Amino acid sequence: MPKIYLSAPHLGALEFQYVRDVFESNWISTVGPHVEAFEREMEAHLGVPAVALSSGTAANQLGLRILGVGPGDLVFCQSLTFVASANPIRYLGAEPVFIDSERASWNLDPQVLADALKLHARKKRLPKAVVVVHLFGQCADMDPILEICGRYEVPVLEDAAEALGALYKGRPAGALGHVATLSFNGNKIITTAGGGMLLSARREWIERARFWSSQAREPGVEYRHHELGYNYRMSNVLAAIGRGQLVVLEKRVEQRRAIARRYAKAFADLDGITPMPEVFHGLHTHWLSCFLIDAKKFGCVRNDLIAELSAAGIESRPVWKPMHQQPLFAGCDRYGGEVADDLYMRGICLPSSSNLTIEDQLFVINRVRRAVSAKAIVEPALYPPPLLPAAVPSF
Repeated sequence: MPKIYLSAPHLGALEFQYVRDVFESNWISTVGPHVEAFEREMEAHLGVPAVALSSGTAANQLGLRILGVGPGDLVFCQSLTFVASANPIRYLGAEPVFIDSERASWNLDPQVLADALKLHARKKRLPKAVVVVHLFGQCADMDPILEICGRYEVPVLEDAAEALGALYKGRPAGALGHVATLSFNGNKIITTAGGGMLLSARREWIERARFWSSQAREPGVEYRHHELGYNYRMSNVLAAIGRGQLVVLEKRVEQRRAIARRYAKAFADLDGITPMPEVFHGLHTHWLSCFLIDAKKFGCVRNDLIAELSAAGIESRPVWKPMHQQPLFAGCDRYGGEVADDLYMRGICLPSSSNLTIEDQLFVINRVRRAVSAKAIVEPALYPPPLLPAAVPSF
């Protein structure tokens, strides 16, 4: 059977319609009506101004620069994350200091952050910014994080690359930090094939980032540059795809949440496999359905399970390898790390594409159960597709 991917793109008719408009108008560069419309529509969706960029990594770099990060500065960064959260710190000549996660949400631990800031205040060397990442579709506990950082006047970059559509106490991911970033990589809950956004309630910051992302070219017919800039703008083609994807965001969220629920139900009778917790303070999109494996109880170690699934044509992965374990960042300071280490050693991400069929998901479920000689689940009728709001368009 065809390979079952971890998180595949899910495109529809509206995206094709918008892209066809781009080709018919021959407006395929990094400026154009779809870029501007995508920014306006995202602002309407999240309530904060946005600039569309070439990647989430570019958004992180511009966001840190907006916050004043430069050579020799320290930036606190969540350790359990993808490297794109940390690399831009080094792009700007700064040095990361890694902060552990809490078990409740797998995201940055507010208490570890508080202890680290207190110690650095005594040393009179506070970080220039704190990078908080919403992992796998669930928001970090932002209120205490923002309160703690506010005491020391340290701004927060909210890396929401994995969490578009998630909520924190009724507020959307991407509108919680002093600046925030999104990714539209091909594996994200909505995609533009490649791309990202920078967001902030301070419109002047977004306009500054827009200027930098267009090579910092001064107005006028001649090419004059007073500041360092970048070629970081999103193309009109990719923005057209993003516009069509944004229309169905809520539907994609519900589809991914339904997939997570089916996995949890299917594994409920098994010892040693537990889903990523859902904390009380918001809506978890389950961009990826993640589980922890207790090898003694489950009867199979995490890496062996990944190998078993791979042999059956199923893509699965560990959760992120912590940044403090990466050779790239050897020698960087860190606070804690034991929780991140444990989550990495035992965590697994299972196929979560919003277009994953029930039959394919049952195949994944059966292979997981087969790995521990458990009784297979073979009745698709036990796992009906979710009921979706009638008002959400279907493509």
